[in-house]
Amino acid sequence: MAYEYISVASEDGVGIITLNRPKILNALNLQLVDELVEQMEQMDRDPDIRVIILTGNARAFAAGADINEMAEASAIDIMKRNQFAVWDRISLISKPIIGAVSGFVLGGGCELMMNCDIVIASETAVIGQPEIKLGVMPGAGGTQRLTRVVGERKALEMLLTGEPISAKEALKYGLVNRVVPVEAYYQEALKLAKQIAQQPPLAVQVIKKAVYKAGDLPLQEGMDYERNSFYLLLASEDRKEGMQAFLEKRKPRFTGN
Repeated sequence: MAYEYISVASEDGVGIITLNRPKILNALNLQLVDELVEQMEQMDRDPDIRVIILTGNARAFAAGADINEMAEASAIDIMKRNQFAVWDRISLISKPIIGAVSGFVLGGGCELMMNCDIVIASETAVIGQPEIKLGVMPGAGGTQRLTRVVGERKALEMLLTGEPISAKEALKYGLVNRVVPVEAYYQEALKLAKQIAQQPPLAVQVIKKAVYKAGDLPLQEGMDYERNSFYLLLASEDRKEGMQAFLEKRKPRFTGN
């Protein structure tokens, strides 16, 4: 399918989605987000895709929302548009999403990055939620996800000043997993994605879901969920293949069954 604001590729079980509005720093308009979520859901259904990479370019992952779409809209217009509902569908993607980010990662770009499961950042990444400088606040999870990762005090500092932080500071607070030179951030993400793509797909997806359950459930309920998920995986063909390959000292051939 041809898209206007994203480009799509795949390699060795990895689906790659690239934001493609470089002249305006990959500003997120409604159409781009619709295209992005539609393609992510399509990759989630594709048995040949096991991991998704979401990236932009070296200058900008995404510098925020497209203000041209919002500047003249009324509160009622925005409410009727219900533009944030599509973002909720990203959290339903079952396959791992790896963000490869560089340059400006601001506003909606930061919120999109926080929807990724693992983030590889270039050392040039500048990450923040500057919405307060426009008289508004984040609307796609910025106050919620940021607080859960960095804690209340750091989140309040970032949200109330609108000032971004460096990739190095983002690593310190757990917003990103790794910081690498700008010339290496995409290849580092692709290398990691291919490594995960070689793992048993069912186990990967069940582990992802269990990890996020940990933030929602009391410990004992989380432990029960984990054990039931473990029992479920025992019934998979990949479990049989993985254990047999281990005993035979060979590389397993996982199929996702």
